[in-house]
Amino acid sequence: MLNRVAVLSDIHGVLPALEAVLAEPDVRSADRIVLTGDITAGPQPTQVLDLLTGLGDRVSWISGNADRELLEYRRGLRDTIPDPIAPWAADQLRDTDLALLAALPRSLTLSVNGLGKTLFCHATPRDDEEVVLVDSRLDRWAEVLDGLEPDISTVVCGHTHMPYVRLAHGRLIVNPGSIGMPYGRTGAHWALLGPGTSLRVTPYDLEAATTRLTRDSTYPDITAWSAYYLHARATDTDALTAFAPRDGRPEGS
Repeated sequence: MLNRVAVLSDIHGVLPALEAVLAEPDVRSADRIVLTGDITAGPQPTQVLDLLTGLGDRVSWISGNADRELLEYRRGLRDTIPDPIAPWAADQLRDTDLALLAALPRSLTLSVNGLGKTLFCHATPRDDEEVVLVDSRLDRWAEVLDGLEPDISTVVCGHTHMPYVRLAHGRLIVNPGSIGMPYGRTGAHWALLGPGTSLRVTPYDLEAATTRLTRDSTYPDITAWSAYYLHARATDTDALTAFAPRDGRPEGS
């Protein structure tokens, strides 16, 4: 049984945001750090991996759809990736990085004090790019949670870059938001579990981070990328509107 678990999701290769969160006292003292996917698809993929692997066994890793896509691209299993920065990020990965990504599980179950048996995944327990939202219908939640073991009382997922906590069919659902590409408001978003659930946001110097990314990343459009994503130019309304059709809800609802 773990007393405190820090959940870091959707880092997307943004090293300054990750460093700011790892410096948080509650992250430094946590029994475990769980990464719920989309770790590498961004402007500093190898630097992020080097920092995280250096933390050793305190970190539990889960693959996200973006990590899978980078691996598939490098292995010739796909010709394109929808995210413009992703093919560039894929080309930065070393052989050891590819082997690490290939070995990552799609989900992980841990026992957390106060929350019981907790399943960690990227998008939903059954799919790494399926969309569920804070206002998803209960029948939608019943569909995506179908087949889970009855004793799983908490499900932690990322993917949509917007933090929330809600109940669905007696299970607590937690989305920590995104470290590197937040939607709705700036800062590096994460969650602390045990014995309750706390959604956290770590502010950091966005201008200094933009300068650093522009200096250190060779991605051709890094200045525009940083200005858009670090400053959360995509609002929560924008994101919910874009994701709604993928949530399976009727058109216009």
